[in-house]
Formats: sequence, C-alpha cells, structure tokens
Amino acid sequence: MKKTLILAALTIAAASMMAAQTFASKRSADGDEHDHSRRFEFKPDTLVLSRSVYVGNPAIVSVGQTLPPGCVAGTITLPLLAGGATTVKVKCATAVADGTFPTVFNNDGPDSAFGVTSPIFLDNLTTDGEKIDTFAVPTDFLVTSFSSKSELAVNRSVDGRSITFVGYRGGPGFVTAPNQLDISNSNTPGVIDPTNPVVTQYFRAVAEVDADGHVRLTNGNAYSGNNGRAAIKGNGLYYLVGNNNNGGLSSSQLTGTQVGVNLITSTGAELLVSGQTPPVPPSIDKIGEFAITQVGYKTADKAGKDNNFRGLTIFNNTLYVTKGSGGNGINTVYQVGNAGVLPTGTTAQLAGEPITILPGFPTSLASGVDQNGKPAPAAFPFGIWFADANTLYVCDEGDGVLVTPAVNGNVADVASLTTAGVQKWSFTGGVWHMDYVLQKGLNIGIPYSVPNYPAALNPATGGCRNLTGKVHRNGTVDIYAVTSTISANGDPGADPNKLVKVTDRLQATTLPSAQGDGDHDRDDRFGTFVTIRSAKAGEVLRGVAFAPQDREDRDDRDDHHDRDRHDHGRD
Repeated sequence: MKKTLILAALTIAAASMMAAQTFASKRSADGDEHDHSRRFEFKPDTLVLSRSVYVGNPAIVSVGQTLPPGCVAGTITLPLLAGGATTVKVKCATAVADGTFPTVFNNDGPDSAFGVTSPIFLDNLTTDGEKIDTFAVPTDFLVTSFSSKSELAVNRSVDGRSITFVGYRGGPGFVTAPNQLDISNSNTPGVIDPTNPVVTQYFRAVAEVDADGHVRLTNGNAYSGNNGRAAIKGNGLYYLVGNNNNGGLSSSQLTGTQVGVNLITSTGAELLVSGQTPPVPPSIDKIGEFAITQVGYKTADKAGKDNNFRGLTIFNNTLYVTKGSGGNGINTVYQVGNAGVLPTGTTAQLAGEPITILPGFPTSLASGVDQNGKPAPAAFPFGIWFADANTLYVCDEGDGVLVTPAVNGNVADVASLTTAGVQKWSFTGGVWHMDYVLQKGLNIGIPYSVPNYPAALNPATGGCRNLTGKVHRNGTVDIYAVTSTISANGDPGADPNKLVKVTDRLQATTLPSAQGDGDHDRDDRFGTFVTIRSAKAGEVLRGVAFAPQDREDRDDRDDHHDRDRHDHGRD
C-alpha cells in the first residue's frame, strides 16, 4: 500500500504535459479554441469547475451479466468480538441495460452500487462562465464515478494556494481507468468488508492541485464501501467527508465484529496527512462521532449512519460539515471540533472531538419526524459558504421527488418549491435564522431540453449542490452554484446540469423584490440566477471554487484589493 505522489519535479511536469495533451483534443471537440502551446496555469480571480464526461460504450455492460462484477452470492461467516460467529448473506444483481448512455444507469435499479468510472476535468472559467482552459486529470492517475452526484466537490485551501478533491485510485492489482463498474462502492485496500458484493479495492485519494497544475495525490483507506465526497486543506492537513459501508452488516454486527468496527471508525469527518502512507485500522483518523441521541432522540441509529456527511468548509479556523442524504440521522449543518481550533492530534484525541448542530438549524430526522415523533420537514443541505461570521449561504438540493404528471408544467413537489435553492442564514442573538431562499431564475421543476439527450428524460433543476462566493467592497455578494436535477432518469446524478450565478446584498434580510426598481440597472438583477455554464449530454458538473493562486499573485492582489477579498473557497 504505497502512497502515490506526483511531486514538483520531472514527474509533475510529465503529468502536467499529459493533462494538457489530453485536454487539447477535448477542447477541439468542445469547440472552444484556445492556444495550448503554453503550460497550464489557473488564472487569478477566476473559477474552477469540476466536471466529468461519460466515455463508456455499449460493450462495457451486457444485459444479463452479474452485477457488481465478480460478485458471488452466498453466506459469509464472521467472528464476533465477544466470541462465536455470525453470518451475513451476500446478494448479487443482474444487468438490465448495456453501456449505452443514458439508459446504462437503469442498472441502478437492480444494482444500487451501479456506477461507471470516468475522467475528471477542471475547467478554469471567468466569473461569467467563459472557459479559459481545462486541466484534464490523467485517467491512469485518478478517476471519479459517473454518476455519483455527491462526488468531486472542489475546495480552495485556507491559504488560497491549492484546491482539493477526492477520487478513486486502484489498490494493488486493480486498474485506475475509465469504464470500471461499481467502484464508488468498492472496498478500500485497508478496510475490507467481505459482505460487500463489490469485490474491487480502490483508495479514496485526495488530489491537491496548485495554481500551475502540479498535482499531489495522497491515498486513504476511509469510506470503504461508499464514496469520499469532499476535501479541504487547512494548516497543512486534509479534512474530508464521506460515507461508507455497502455490506449487509446489521446494527449489532457492525458493533460486534472487527469488520464492522473498522467501518464505523472510517466514515464521517476524517483527517489525512498529505503524503502519508494510507492509514489502516485502528489508525484511520476519524474526527468525532455525532449521534441523534445528543439532541433528544431516544433510539440510536445504526452505528456510523448519523455521520453521512457530504459538504464541508473551513471558516475562522473552524470546520463545518453538512448531512443531506440517506434515511438515517439529521440533515443539517454541523460544527466539528471547537470554534477557532481545527481538529488535530492522535487518533484517540480526534475521536473525542465534539460534533454539534449549529444553533437554529434543523434537528428533525431525515425520515421526517421530530423528537416528539411528530411530522417535521426534512432538509437537504449540500454545499455551504460563509460570507462573513454572521452570514451563511447553504445550497439545498431539494428532495429529488419527480411529480408525475406535472402540475402546470412543473415536476417538483411542494417541499422543493419551498426550500430548495440557495438559503441565506443570519446569526443573531446566538442563533442562526433562515432569512430567505434564493430561487428566482433557477426555474425549479421546469424541464429543460439538452441537445442529443432523450426528451423523455429532460431534467429540471431541483435545487443546488456545491457553491462558493465572493463579497465585494460595495456590500454585494456573488454566489456561484452547481445545480441538482429532477428527472425520470434511472439515476438523476447522470443528468446534464448547470453552473449558475446570483447576486445578493450582504446585509439584506428580506428577499429582493421580484421586479427590482424597474430602471434596468444592476439592482434589477439582485436575487435572480443566471446560467453561466450548461453541461452537455453525457456530461455532469460537480464542484465550483475560486482558482488557486501562488503567493506572488495573492500578495499583489492583497495590496490592491484587500477589501474585496472574502472568497473563502467553499465549493
């Protein structure tokens, strides 16, 4: 289990050249003509958009084949920590579609782990969405899983000098390449769950990319059986979020077997040291453990499932995460560790860090009930971005429910139409309050067409996933968000989605009026989203962050624009 590292030397140069060459052919196909004779670099004060493209073909899956590949149905016997043994049944599935896009993702029905590895692209965009250049991550180096919607968030480091994201790197004997099946639910090489029907082994690896396109990869063993979703670098350390466990262990088997304990301690919020050899149990550094019993629920959830986190940011040296998916736990915004102190220390010290719900944010269960067993709305937070210490923007992706037949042409349900979009929260009196939801221009629930995409699968925006923003000296805020979708697709995560932009007033506590003041100037655009980039058929947009800058660029701009820099790099 070696660490894989591209260092700033000949290896880095080779990798950068490979990326540039790969991108040159892709750029021509995209129709964006730019000069590629120079080396790659991210331009200052621009955006980075992560995306992936489906490159499969009909032959990668055959109707009737066993899924996941290599799955063997049967009964697994595991030793119990207290003595004796327990058994778990492993079930396999059968493919119902070949590799033709987009119907290939109908296989998600019989095989809940279904996915296809695909290449990673980092588009460097102007803040109006114009493509400047693209960095193509070599596919024998790192891949993502199409169509895992919670993957490939990008975050700018606290010092602004790099961006990070999480992908898949093959363990010993397993290839890193496109068109591998079900990798997002594979085991990690250091945390093997024999009850997982996916038998392959892939590291959840953090890629760090600097302003010049140099890449450093650090392999990790967390999130076995599921996906690593996001990473951010703070004080030289990587902080990650994700989920794990694709096996059939029951609640008692999770806590009563070594396999289960290893899974419980390698999920949620994690810490990874750049360049280290991939930690293995019991040295995987999980940060804290949230349980719904902390906020008044009497019955505990299945171990580890309350920590199914997906969004994260660092603000004022404090780590924040979100949970917004899964049937367990509480979908809300959390603080990890103590305010003003990023978690560090030994494995035992990290395990003891507190995880708490931000005061004022939802405490009802994802299943839709509160502490008294009464119905309560569920939230679906994803990305978060602090404009300042008292203003937090939250992307809510909506519940994804497809209303059919459409109601007055709209396929979203009432819940999504009410709370999905960019929520603005303000901190007053020691409590966070939701001021309003920015939705105008997202056209939530209204299907849109995509060239070369089946009309029967036309997606509609359902809300948003990842976001970042910037506060300007005049008190306005520009927010950039990647949309979520609602559709009849076998997996809506495969839907072509959008990158959108909206302008807000930092100090506003009420939603901008629908008409503005009518003089057709900038004021009339407050609170209205505009689409600045749209995915094509077979393409998905995932994360957005401000581009990394080297120290000289940052120092020059800090001298001239110090008051205009509140871009905290949250995707």
